[in-house]
Formats: sequence, structure tokens, C-alpha cells
Amino acid sequence: MAKAPRSNHRQTPGAPATRTAVTGAFSEIADAETTPDSAPGGTLYLVATPIGNLEDITLRALRILREADLIAAEDTRVTRKLLAHFDIHTPLTSYHAHTAGGKSEALVEKLQAGQNIALVSDAGTPAISDPGAELVAEAVAGGVRVEPVPGPSALVAALVASGLPTGRFVFEGFLPRTKADRRERLLMASREARTTLFYEAPTRVRETLGDLAKVCGPERRVVAAREITKKFEEFAHGTLAEVGAHFGAHEPRGEFVLVLDGASGSELLASQPDDTPTTEALLREAMARGQSARDAARDISRQTREPRNEVYALAMRIRGEVAGS
Repeated sequence: MAKAPRSNHRQTPGAPATRTAVTGAFSEIADAETTPDSAPGGTLYLVATPIGNLEDITLRALRILREADLIAAEDTRVTRKLLAHFDIHTPLTSYHAHTAGGKSEALVEKLQAGQNIALVSDAGTPAISDPGAELVAEAVAGGVRVEPVPGPSALVAALVASGLPTGRFVFEGFLPRTKADRRERLLMASREARTTLFYEAPTRVRETLGDLAKVCGPERRVVAAREITKKFEEFAHGTLAEVGAHFGAHEPRGEFVLVLDGASGSELLASQPDDTPTTEALLREAMARGQSARDAARDISRQTREPRNEVYALAMRIRGEVAGS
């Protein structure tokens, strides 16, 4: 199986924790930095943090974490290590799935009272497959300014390094635990023309690769990315059968992002229910309404996600049949 080995990364200490003056050409960027509106109330900052390599923290993220009145963290133990590394002493409060319900209201009240709060997850961008999404929704509903502080994201890192199409993609997060819901989600993914991404734990990745092979076919392309930006980072490229066999022979370790290639036109047609009109039937109906072969092919191609040239060729055949009858 073809795999793309990556060079190892050490989590080397970053720059000293003291504020660094920005000089030269970058001073214009610093001068242009956005500041909160003059409207009353504080700001909820969504601060992306490293997913493995501490060098990926941004200067702006460090500043916001230092200057915020409070940091709401998914796991205070994890975030405390990050803060200690950069000598940041901002107060912490926990905000996770088990505290989100009652905690959101209290945090929104603090924001409305004028406090600035930084929201972080254990790693990456908060509010993506993360309970922080609830806090963001309540803050917006409460009229609070919400400001993203962009940075690391396992989702984006895996996608751009996968070699699969990046123009259109779908993010599914973690698959459901219940069998019925899981199978329904997998079937939906098998019929998706866009690149699909999943988060998966090492204990379930073998099962997920096997299930995907059953619903998508063993030849569908996939990339399994693990330990992104860490010492043992790996991007395993191949078909579902090949990547499944790779992790059948090698113990899966670390958190995974699975990047699944979209379904082809023929796969989409094969997955259509029996009562779904065929491409030919759709074309005949459109042309019977007076559409030209070119316009009908364009519209039906978008609808069925089949290659436009193939649909146009079928439309021309239908037009020839009609003209000859």
C-alpha cells in the first residue's frame, strides 16, 4: 500500500513567555489588529490550540490567553499544561459535556457583564465536535460578541494533506455509537459525492474501516491520518481494503481522521432506490418540456452528479431518437 511517510516533529519549547515587540513589515499587521466593538459587554474568544506540536500556537492566541479574564477549558488539566509551558496564569474554569448545560448560562452572564472569556478545547479549534458549540450558540443568542482566533485543526490538516479532492467536503465528526444510527450514517456517507471526513478513536478505527468497506466497496479510496503534527504522525493512503489491512497488521495508536473519497457517478446511480427516476427518464421529461439537450444535460448533471459530458451524450441520443420517430 502506498503511504506517505512524514518527518518527525519534536515538541520543542516555544519562544520566551515575555511579550515580543513586532517590528518591521509586521508592525502594520499589529497596528491593523481588530479590537472589540465599543458595544457594552465582553467578548467570547474561540482560541485554537496545538493538536500536538506546541510550535503551532499563534502569537495572537498567546496574547488572548494572557489578556482574557477567564479561560473556559474542556479539560483544565490539559489546558493547565499548555498555559504552564507559555507562562500564562489566567484563571481557568471547566467547560465540557457534563457541565455545558448549566455552565453556559453562567458564562454568558459573565460575558454580558463585561468579562472577556477565551474558550479552548483539549486540542485544535473549539466548537467542532466539541461541547463549546453550545456556549457559542447561547452567546450569540444573548447578543455577545464572538470572535474566532484561528489556528490548528485536525480536520483541515488531514484534508489538505490527504491528496483527495478538497473543493467540496463533508465533516461527519464521530460516528454514533448505536448500531442503527451508525449504519444509517455510514450508508449516507457511501452515497456522498463529496470528500467525507470522520474523527475516530484508535479502539474503533479497524471496525470503522471494515464497515466503510462493506457499504462503499473495498476499492473506495481513503486516507487514515493519525497523530497529526506529533512525532509518530502517519498518513496511510490506499483503498479501504488496503488501509484496513495495514491497521489490521499494525496496532492503531493515537486519534484518527479518516478522509474518504466521494462516490463516483456510477456508484451514485447504483445506490439509487428503485423508484428514483433514471437519468434517461429525467432527460426525456426535461426535453419534453421544451428544454434543449444542452440545458437539460446541465441541469440533470447537477441533480444526479453524473459527468456532464456523459449526460449530454445521452441527451443527444434521445434527441436523435425523437427526431427520427
